[in-house]
Amino acid sequence: MSTFTLPHELQGHVLVTGAGVSGAGCARMLSELGVKVTVADDNETARLRLAEACGIAEMSVAEAREQLREFSMLVTSPGWAPRTPVLIDAHMAGIPVIGDVELAWRLDQAGAFGEPHTWVAITGTNGKTTTTAMTTAMLQAAGMKAASVGNIGVAVGDALQAQGRIDILVAELSSFQLHWSASLSPAVGCLLNVADDHIDWHGSFLEYAESKAKVLRGKVAIYGADDPAVCEQVQRLEASRQLTDTTLVGFTLAEPAVGQLGIKDGMLVDRAFGDNVVLAPATGISPAGPAGQLDALAAAGMARAMGAEPTAIAEALESFVVSGHRGQVVHEIAGVSFVDNSKATNPHAADAAMRGLESIVWVAGGQLKGADVTDLVRAHAARIKHAVLLGVDKGVLSDALRAVRPDIPITLVESTDPQEAMTQAVAAAAGVMGPGDVVLLAPAAASLDMYTGMGQRGDMFAEAARNLDT
Repeated sequence: MSTFTLPHELQGHVLVTGAGVSGAGCARMLSELGVKVTVADDNETARLRLAEACGIAEMSVAEAREQLREFSMLVTSPGWAPRTPVLIDAHMAGIPVIGDVELAWRLDQAGAFGEPHTWVAITGTNGKTTTTAMTTAMLQAAGMKAASVGNIGVAVGDALQAQGRIDILVAELSSFQLHWSASLSPAVGCLLNVADDHIDWHGSFLEYAESKAKVLRGKVAIYGADDPAVCEQVQRLEASRQLTDTTLVGFTLAEPAVGQLGIKDGMLVDRAFGDNVVLAPATGISPAGPAGQLDALAAAGMARAMGAEPTAIAEALESFVVSGHRGQVVHEIAGVSFVDNSKATNPHAADAAMRGLESIVWVAGGQLKGADVTDLVRAHAARIKHAVLLGVDKGVLSDALRAVRPDIPITLVESTDPQEAMTQAVAAAAGVMGPGDVVLLAPAAASLDMYTGMGQRGDMFAEAARNLDT
């Protein structure tokens, strides 16, 4: 590790709140750099284990609140909401509070890991993981040393400390991480979309959206020009003169204007980094449909901003396969495709999954967490051939569908056993499907009412679909 000077705020005594994966990573990284660190957590076992492993001090959260003025900075884990009392106390005491990504950014910029890395940062309510993976694939196809990090792949801090140097960090970032990022300014930042999510953590939709929009404060900002909430944030940042040194690039499903990427004559076209440069076919992208096209346009915009040629973008998209539960075709039978989009855990993601499909047998339901599904069902009810609903909030979805289209056929799965419920749901879908239909698992809801997570829900859907052959 090369010689460097610690940022001033890290030269004192740093409090790390949270002894989980994120907190442990921050504490370990700071300790190895010679920073005086104390970890605070009410899980005594976890904090003692971390303190022993890193050779640092530990205390309860209550003790940390009493001794706050001993600390020069507080590094918090992403799961700790802004309204957590110790974080409020720190703010009132004028003690800077940052998150794990901001910490990694400051240390990287200070030269803690050699020459500072190039950061490409991606966020949005939906599509982050796919877009991040696509961007990395494009940059690698262009011969660049890039890797997916953050909420996909390895943690940013771990990637920075890895033995084999990665020149470009393609970072998938959450709104939690961005909330605590005061100075992060990536070479390229991308805001895909913004819809209701994590409002309980942020306190309001505005706070959530503004946290997401922090990703745009870099040299090049790629933004979803078809998303009104994204455009509103871009306008806010422009009005407050926060983007004066930023090149703004929109992406759209429409024919692109100057300064945008979009679709023209069935091709992805760049009018931001070139004059009507054809990049790749707009068909055959994984995942299929508008959601995949938007992800590809965003990824292409970032790759072009980094200097990738059209051939690299086309090559990457041709071989790219979306990761599990994000729009995979998991089975095909009798002219019907079974699509697993279990990752669609909110109405906005389900809307993206359904766009572009003509005849849908919709498998949905779970924990809506208070989300309003009215706009979702209004937008797609005409193309839903049959709805198969399961989970704790299936009645809410059923009522919303009936209110828009009283004649819509609906099957309610009453079982609460995860495998039995999904088997029954797929069997019900199989009983009504016909050639040209798509049986789509896009729940618009979280999974924890019955499943261990969205992955198990998707796996059981795929297994039940494949068992139709037997």
